[in-house]
Amino acid sequence: MEMIFALILGLVEGITEFLPVSSTGHLILFNEWFAFAPDFTKMFDIVIQLGAILAVLVVFSKRILPRTPSNKKLWKRFVVSVIPALLIGALFGSAIQKALFNPTVVAVALIIGGVLLLVAEHARPKQTLTDLGQMSYGKAFAIGCIQCFAFIPGTSRSAATIIGAMFLGASRTAATEYSFFLAVPTIAAASVYSMLKNPISLGGNDLMILTIGFVTAFLSALVIIRLFLQYIRNKTFAPFAYYRIVLGVIVLLFFAR
Repeated sequence: MEMIFALILGLVEGITEFLPVSSTGHLILFNEWFAFAPDFTKMFDIVIQLGAILAVLVVFSKRILPRTPSNKKLWKRFVVSVIPALLIGALFGSAIQKALFNPTVVAVALIIGGVLLLVAEHARPKQTLTDLGQMSYGKAFAIGCIQCFAFIPGTSRSAATIIGAMFLGASRTAATEYSFFLAVPTIAAASVYSMLKNPISLGGNDLMILTIGFVTAFLSALVIIRLFLQYIRNKTFAPFAYYRIVLGVIVLLFFAR
């Protein structure tokens, strides 16, 4: 049964990590029915996130591995963007998890995020940024600050980054790609910090469960990233916004019972 749980949760992570629908929120909801022991769940969530991050490195290897001057220039923006999340996570991460990681908060954040996605589509400024290499350090830092709202489960790191970038003048494609790229240092740093802070000993079956989750998250994220990039070239984020709102309402009604 635990192998099936690993497969399901790995799919959930891979499908939702880079869509503006909140992977953490979905995992919290799914953990109401599919969950491991609390300490192992933390480790499992880290591992499947790393599987999703590996998919980004595979798809965008030529653009984000710092081998060329333009790639190194882009990484400098990533470093600036990730600083606010590192500070907030180090200072308040544990308190946020204890206070906010529950289905009701996820539902409210899903609804609010959906509304903001619709606003970003209809009221965003004129597109002035289509080349990420032209992004100023000020905009990179501002996007990083906005990304910190994703500490609220259900907000979505991807949605926060995309909404922030679009309000700062980025095109849909540029905002989406930056959310993919920024996931690499953000999630990698958070994962290393969490593993160092909460070390656990693994049993004989644990490595197999982690491997299934990692591989499933990697493969599903690989497919989703490619499909999402094709979709967003000509379509809007509206369907994801409506999905968030409907799911949030359903969750509120379900847990209100």
